Formats: sequence, structure tokens, C-alpha cells
Amino acid sequence: MDSDRPAPLRVDAETAIILREAYHKIESLYRGDHYGLYDYVRAVAGKITTVDSFFVGFLHGSNRVRYPYGYDSGRYDDPATHIFGPNGQTAWLLKQRQTYRFAYDNGAAVQAGVPTGDVTKESADAVTVPIFRPTQNGPDQLFGMLSMHSYTPNTYDDNAVRAFEWLCGLVERVLTREDEDKDALRRLPAGDDSPNLLTSDHVMEYIGHRVAGLREIATEAMNEPDVAHSPVQEHLKRLIRSTEEMQSELMEMMLATDEGPERRFASLTKAQQGVAVLLADGLENDQLAAELGISLNTVKTHLSAILKKYGMVNRAQIADDVRKYLIR
Repeated sequence: MDSDRPAPLRVDAETAIILREAYHKIESLYRGDHYGLYDYVRAVAGKITTVDSFFVGFLHGSNRVRYPYGYDSGRYDDPATHIFGPNGQTAWLLKQRQTYRFAYDNGAAVQAGVPTGDVTKESADAVTVPIFRPTQNGPDQLFGMLSMHSYTPNTYDDNAVRAFEWLCGLVERVLTREDEDKDALRRLPAGDDSPNLLTSDHVMEYIGHRVAGLREIATEAMNEPDVAHSPVQEHLKRLIRSTEEMQSELMEMMLATDEGPERRFASLTKAQQGVAVLLADGLENDQLAAELGISLNTVKTHLSAILKKYGMVNRAQIADDVRKYLIR
């Protein structure tokens, strides 16, 4: 029935053409390539409106946002992590659970946050869209955001905002579908029933692999005929030396890593991990029960099991240990 069809997106014809092309490219090219996905979404938004600054952020733990991608005035920002305060965009999104627009508070939430991009300039317009993942109990979980900014006032009209929200919805579906694929694999016979945790070993191995790739590229460039007697050769030698040193330093850093909090957290079941994370936020038993949608007795059972696995005597010690794991 026609009444079952979703309402059409209210954007102009030119924008609709751009978004339709973006849909097909994202579906076919960017699953698993997150950096490419963010970069492409920024470029598509830039076809529709002015995007002077752009970032992607993900919530981690109880009070941190990790930014894997940032771009400002033609330059890429280094990835960063910040603790968010009570008055910035992240807090606003957590409270309102909807798109933030600069005009809502004349940019107060933007100015209250940690500066990104070119810190000598202030955003004169901004749109930040929350992204959610579904949960089994309760409302969907807000886990990240995409934000575009302009240094010119009144840049983002309704057409631009609707288009950007639609693009962010595509990003949300790509990321949550990957999570769903992992869950589907774990349901197979002989699948992985243990918590799907990314450990420091995984991170170090990944970085080491990427550094080795950079060294290989620099080595190949050294062998190019035009480089043999060029000043560039010395820069390439320094780059190769730096990558070799970095690989060695990464391995030694692994030896100094305290894996206790990670190992203890990994020993918990998924349900116990949910309790432990909220415990780190200081929730009491009745609050834990309400947040997780379980009985008070179930909460007490989980807490007893967590205390036993951690070998600790009180919840404050566990909360402190879990915080160490969450900020690793």
C-alpha cells in the first residue's frame, strides 16, 4: 500500500541526485573501510553545501569521545581523545537524542566543547548528527556523531541539514550492520562465545603491520631511478629508519602494558560486562537494575560473580579497575 511507503526526503532535485550516487558507492565500496567511508561522506556533504570543518566522534566509556577522523580547511587532523563536559555538543546529544544545529543556542554547545581543527577560528554554523545502535532492552544506544561546520554564518539551510542527516544514517547502517554480522558469526556452531574484545595485542599488531607497509613503500621509492641522486633520498632514508625504530618501540611498549584490567574484564560474561561498565559510572543496585532491565536479584548475582572473578572485596575497587580498562 502507498501509505506504507516512507515519506520522501525533502531535498532539492540536485541534492537528491548526489545522494542517490552516494548511496550506491557507499553500499558497494566502503564496508570495512571506515576511513574511506568518513572521507567520502565529507566529500559528498561538500558537494551539497560548504564544509569548512568535519569530524567523526565515538563515545568510549562514561565520559570520553574518541575522534578517528577530522578535517579542517583542506587538512586532515590527527586522531584525538577528549573528555567531554556537561555543556558541549556530546552532552547535548546525549540529552536531546536529536540533531544539533548551531541556531538552537547560537553555538553555545559548540563553544563549550574542545576546539577542533583550526583553533584560531570559531565555527559560525554547525550541524552535528547523532548515530545510534539498536539494543535488546530500552532505547537505542547513542554511540557516535558526525559533525560539519562552516566559518560563515547561516550556511546550513534545511536542505543541507536533511541531506547530512540522510548521509549520517547511511554511516550508521554500515557500522551497525558490521556489528550484526559479527553477532551472526558468533551464533554459528563452534563460534566464538567469548566477549568480542579488542585487546592491546590486536592494536599493536595492527599498528606494526601498517608501519611495516609504510616502510615498504619508502623502500620501493628509494629504488626508483629518479631518486638515486635526489635530495628526496635522504628524507626517505630517515623515514625508513623512523619506521624501523617505531616497530621496535611498539614491541617494547607491549612489555610495559598493564594487562590486568583488560584480562579481568575479558573474563566476564557479556551480561556481567554490562553491569561492570555501569558500576564504573557509580550506579547503585536499583539503578543498575533499571538501566539494564533486569531484577535486583539478578544484579546481585552478577555483582557476586564479578567480585569473585576479580578477586576483590568491594565494588569501589572493581569500578576503579574497570575505569582503567575503559580508558586503556
